[in-house]
Amino acid sequence: MSLASDSSARNNYALALLRIGVGIFFLIFGQYKVFGTAFTLHGGFQFWINKFLEGGTYPFMAPILRGFVLPHATAIAFLVAYGELAIGTALVLGVFVRSASLCGLIFMLTLLFSSDYPGAGAAFWQYFGASLSHSVFALCFAAFLIGHADSVWSVKALRQNPASASANENQ
Repeated sequence: MSLASDSSARNNYALALLRIGVGIFFLIFGQYKVFGTAFTLHGGFQFWINKFLEGGTYPFMAPILRGFVLPHATAIAFLVAYGELAIGTALVLGVFVRSASLCGLIFMLTLLFSSDYPGAGAAFWQYFGASLSHSVFALCFAAFLIGHADSVWSVKALRQNPASASANENQ
C-alpha cells in the first residue's frame, strides 16, 4: 500500500502529525510550569486569573474565577501545570489520546470563557477572533476525539503491530 494512493492512510498520518504538534506545544506549556516555581508557587497563576478578570472574562465565569479558582489558586495551578504536561506527553506518545483530548477540550473551553470575551458590544465575528488562541486547540482536540489520531506514529500502533512499524521504517 502506497502512502500517496491511500487517502485514509494519508489522513491518519496527517492527524498523527497534528496530534504530535499539539502535544509538543503542551509539553512546552507544561514543562516550564512543572519544572519552575513562578507559575505554581510564586503567583504566576493568580496573575493570569486577575488579568483575565480585568477584561476578558465572560460574565458568567467571573464569579467562578473569584469565588472558586482564586481561593484554590495554588492547587489549581498545579493541576494546570501537570495537566498540560500530561496532555502533551499523551499526545506525543500516542497513549490515552482520547482521554487527553477530552481533558484538553474542557481545558481550552474553560480558558476561552475565562479570557477571550470581546465585550458586550462586540460584533458577532469578534467573538471568534478573540477566541483564536483557544478555539483552534479546542478544534484539534475535538478532531482527536472523533478521529483515530493514535492509529499511526504512536505507542499504541507500535504495540499492536511491531512488525509493520519496522517495515514502514524500511520503505
